[in-house]
Amino acid sequence: MSYLLYVALFGAVAVIFLWLRDARIYYRTGLPGYRKAARYGVLHGALATLGFLIALLGSSAEVLGIGIVMAALFLRDRGTREKVWTDESTAERFLGSVRYGKK
Repeated sequence: MSYLLYVALFGAVAVIFLWLRDARIYYRTGLPGYRKAARYGVLHGALATLGFLIALLGSSAEVLGIGIVMAALFLRDRGTREKVWTDESTAERFLGSVRYGKK
């Protein structure tokens, strides 16, 4: 196993973490931009996991797997999301803590 496998793993974990954060923000606020991000995050997480599994196959497939993971990261970042933070700390933004907006 080379270090490229760890890069693919870290990328896949990052995509899944960001998907869960978007889902948490949607659950707490009900904003449509985060709803779309949470729905598409399922597909992006599956694509990143597929990329990691391809990278796991062997040394010749590691670059292809990293490319797929990077494509999932790129696709995840596209789209518009509403501004939900005003004066929260970095840790609160990292974890997706927002005030409840729906009700």
